[in-house]
Amino acid sequence: MNRKQKRLAVIAGGMGFIAAAVLLVMFAFSQSVAYFYMPADLAKTPVAPETRIRLGGLVGEGSVVRGAGSTVEFSVTDGSANAVKVKYTGILPDLFREGQGVVTEGMFAPGTNVFTADTVLAKHDETYMPKDVADRLKQQGLWKEGQGGQESPGKEGQGQENPGEEAKATQ
Repeated sequence: MNRKQKRLAVIAGGMGFIAAAVLLVMFAFSQSVAYFYMPADLAKTPVAPETRIRLGGLVGEGSVVRGAGSTVEFSVTDGSANAVKVKYTGILPDLFREGQGVVTEGMFAPGTNVFTADTVLAKHDETYMPKDVADRLKQQGLWKEGQGGQESPGKEGQGQENPGEEAKATQ
């Protein structure tokens, strides 16, 4: 082999290696992709059973039913008439409750309209502040009323250096 043929063989081998790597990456991504659906989307376009998806919406009011062990059934709705029944076995997040946002990941069981979730993520709004953090901010005097969505119980005037002076200033 002369020099030109060696160079061509190295380039062809490199291109083949890159093509194989790209195909492997594409195959791996296609296996792990889970598309996001709302109940209204599923009403319009059904998903094939055993296709992994993410289902998001609100936990339906009065829909949470605790079964044997750690099995829980609830419905996910998007505020319209559409609701999807979800079955989950495992420990639910602390923020999980009726009327709260939720994202579940799993698939529909074959022959049923029940979504079998293997992951449940509870969502909260952007104004959420954990009670411990809110209490610390109040103690340091950095808390402003209306900051955070969760008020923590405590004494009035907590976090103010001198509550009497503030009362005088507002009169």
